[in-house]
Amino acid sequence: MNTTTALFYVFSAVLLFAAFRVITARTAVYAALYLVLAFFTAACVWMLLKAEFLAIALVLVYVGAVMVLFLFVVMMLDIDVAEVREGFWRHFPLAALVGVVIALEMAAVLLGGFNLTEAPAASAAALKLGNTKMLGIEIYTIYVYPLQIAAVLLLVAIIAAIALTLRRRKDSKFISPSQQVRVRKSDRLRVVKLAPTVETPRSPHATGGRP
Repeated sequence: MNTTTALFYVFSAVLLFAAFRVITARTAVYAALYLVLAFFTAACVWMLLKAEFLAIALVLVYVGAVMVLFLFVVMMLDIDVAEVREGFWRHFPLAALVGVVIALEMAAVLLGGFNLTEAPAASAAALKLGNTKMLGIEIYTIYVYPLQIAAVLLLVAIIAAIALTLRRRKDSKFISPSQQVRVRKSDRLRVVKLAPTVETPRSPHATGGRP
């Protein structure tokens, strides 16, 4: 066993442990921190596979931007974890079944890759163009349709998440900009003309002799 293989097993073990702790942590903050650890170890595995661009993109985009945003949101919302985990064990059998089915499907797809004894040698053109440029050529030529399908699925997921979480509060006050633009002076100000009145002096008998 060489050094690269040993590092691969170490990073893989840490990645599996961090992924397991993401779904079993009792607080959302700990789960987010374990997810950061999982991203870091996944980037290390990609570095061993000589995919430097993907490793740096994973660290910069997910760890540097997305996970920091997650941490801020989770810490500001102060989510009640006990209330969220109420139906955990009730839905656990169905979730475990779905997880096993997904794992078997991924194993069926990726099983052929484990039969390789040696990594395929890179061609002279690939070495000349570089890792990042070859990745862009592969994505936007051979895999352009799967990329577009994945983009549409992500768009549908974003719209569904917004539709599910959008709730209009009844106690909130807001002003419609369209109504503000169409407002007129007569809608806000009304001039009322009143007849002049003169106060009559009081009679001394009505006030008991007092002025």
